[in-house]
Amino acid sequence: MSSPVIVWLRRDLRLADQAAFVAAAAQGPVIPVYVLDDETPKHRRMGGASRWWLHHSLASLDRDLRAVGSRLILRRGKSHEALAAIRRETGARTVHALHHYEPWWRNAERAVGKAFDLRLHDGNYLAPPGTVLTGAGQPYKIYTPFWRALNERMPPAPPVGAPETLPAPEHWPASDDLADWDLLPNKPDWAGGMRTEWTPGAAGAGDRLDDFVDHAAHYEERRNLPSQEGTSRLSPHLHFGEISPATVWHAVANAGGSVATFLGELGWRDYAQTVICQFPDYGNVNARPAFDSLEWRAEPDDLAAWQRGRTGYPIVDAGMRELWATGWMHNRVRMIAASFLVKHLLIDWREGERWFWDTLVDADYGSNAVNWQWTAGTGVDSYMFVRIMAPLTQSPKFDAAGYIRQWVPEVAHLSDDAIHDPKPPTRGYPAKIVGHAEARARALAAHARMRDN
Repeated sequence: MSSPVIVWLRRDLRLADQAAFVAAAAQGPVIPVYVLDDETPKHRRMGGASRWWLHHSLASLDRDLRAVGSRLILRRGKSHEALAAIRRETGARTVHALHHYEPWWRNAERAVGKAFDLRLHDGNYLAPPGTVLTGAGQPYKIYTPFWRALNERMPPAPPVGAPETLPAPEHWPASDDLADWDLLPNKPDWAGGMRTEWTPGAAGAGDRLDDFVDHAAHYEERRNLPSQEGTSRLSPHLHFGEISPATVWHAVANAGGSVATFLGELGWRDYAQTVICQFPDYGNVNARPAFDSLEWRAEPDDLAAWQRGRTGYPIVDAGMRELWATGWMHNRVRMIAASFLVKHLLIDWREGERWFWDTLVDADYGSNAVNWQWTAGTGVDSYMFVRIMAPLTQSPKFDAAGYIRQWVPEVAHLSDDAIHDPKPPTRGYPAKIVGHAEARARALAAHARMRDN
């Protein structure tokens, strides 16, 4: 029997349309390996919600692998050291993996490449990040021309089905027990809402896609209405690589109607990766240096009120409570809640980025950083800081009454007209933490001082 080869898994937890498995299976017996590497990312180790998802996604992938005659090997530690230990046990000297673009994974790939014949493949994005270039041969910084250029290269290649079998090694290396990793919360168990809402794994991703195909043609009309099921809810499945973007594209591209808007959202994932390839510290550093002098407020009580959904603005509080309960927040409400933190409370966008990193099941470094910097006005492509989103206008505009009733029961008795801006006293619900006019004036004044400096 030929020497086994390793498939090194990270955010690509699927068998279908997974180029690393295809290439490895053609070369010899396959050892699929997932390394829980908390050391290489350092402060960017996965947050609590992502770790909950990871546990269930790994369990699902192991079941899928066993159905084709294989299994998942689990190890913990630095990626290159864990893989080197498997090489000593099995003789495997080749590693197949999908490209990853977060700065810590690029570092890990360099380390693994020094010890192995590392063969990297594409497949987590519509096009390999760094390959969609301007006429001058430079990567794009602005989304609209980037999407125009990417769209000209679409559709992506048709997805490849999952293998019917995977050749197994003569002897399997030892594996950690998934339960011993303590990825699931237990003291207390705060994941009840996530268990109700999500089914991590490739099968769950397929079910979500099937549900979305039926209304993809109405995406533009419904995506901004949090009281309706208008979004795909595929983001955590795409983040963990349980389904490929090519699979999603080919499933919905011919839906008609406004599906092109949704395809543009798939393109935004690619754009975010292009940005972090150019600016690896995008999650920590203002892309516009002028904002380094903005006088952010350090107010832990205000930050805690935002995190807990106790701001007195029902649309903001509904979103923050949905996030805490389910690990996800409706996209329109994410923008409203993020804008409120940055501009109404004048709290540094990095505080919000870190909170989302810990609480989102789809906490993606590129998308999270790019979205926060877009909202804050600090990004290479961003919403102007002086354009301040008004939650009391946004809430009725996007018909959020039903959504608020679901997540803010203290005001559920109010009429559709009154629920967006309840008048105190409302029993059990806080008064506004700050008035809109006051907050707007404070933010504009801070921006003016920054500009003058």
